[in-house]
Amino acid sequence: MKVSVKTPATIANLGPGFDSFGLALPLYNIVSVEETVLPGSGIEINIINEKNNEERNIIDIPTDKNNIVYKAIELLYNFIGQVPNELKITIKTQIPISRGLGSSASVIVGGLIAANELLGRVTDEKVLLSIATEIEGHPDNIAPAFKGGVMMSSWEEDGSVVCRSLPWNDDWKLMVCIPDYELNTDVSRSVLPKEVPMASAIYNLKRSAMFVDALYNKDEELLKLALKDKLHQPYREKLVPGLNEITNNLKHVNGVIGTVLCGAGPAILIIYNGIGVSEIKEIVSNTWDYFNVETSFLNLPIEKNGAVIL
Repeated sequence: MKVSVKTPATIANLGPGFDSFGLALPLYNIVSVEETVLPGSGIEINIINEKNNEERNIIDIPTDKNNIVYKAIELLYNFIGQVPNELKITIKTQIPISRGLGSSASVIVGGLIAANELLGRVTDEKVLLSIATEIEGHPDNIAPAFKGGVMMSSWEEDGSVVCRSLPWNDDWKLMVCIPDYELNTDVSRSVLPKEVPMASAIYNLKRSAMFVDALYNKDEELLKLALKDKLHQPYREKLVPGLNEITNNLKHVNGVIGTVLCGAGPAILIIYNGIGVSEIKEIVSNTWDYFNVETSFLNLPIEKNGAVIL
């Protein structure tokens, strides 16, 4: 038996909601899991790059038991008192890796759902969310990868994940600006301080509350205020040359609501109201050209559906 699951890309944080807010995008990875029929054949992991407009080396992605998909599946098997033996895992990737678009969360979620289906649905979504978050380290990408849409989530002390859907105004458009280099999430996290000033924590608390209110009331002016952050983006600016310049220059463009880093970066998400597209692209391209960075642009709606079994 073979089970395949298609899981969307995601963008985490969305400005103030560090490790809490996330949304899904219509860009996908597909994970297939099957039990092989030959005893002793062990674990086979194949990775296929299906993104035609991006060249990348996938040799550095583990294809043994160190692969994050296998680790997630192993935790699920252990949860029911079993050990995975003969498994074939195939990962077809369309989501750019190490850009802040949730590529790891996507394959973790896809692998868990596929394995759970293969095992006869031995557990429920709550357990799968918890296992996926344990592997990923935070639920901000995991929740929208599972459920789609815009999500707020929290990893609780008992290991459970609390998540809720947030509304989105379809008049607010998304432009994802993807630079031609990768940024490892561990590196991006390493520049964050272990402690932050009380004023910064309060600042983000207020902006997170504004964000939720702006979404429920479709308040564009409030959303402009809400997308600001003092917990992670100021520290990551040095890892994303041009981020500060792009953010400041776009403040003056008619139609731009806000600019945020996609997760740990280096991709940038621009939220706008449907106008000023050419000017936005010109500013981003010219700025990154100065830093010898090539840019690709994706204008995408929010993916309202999460992971699906094919």
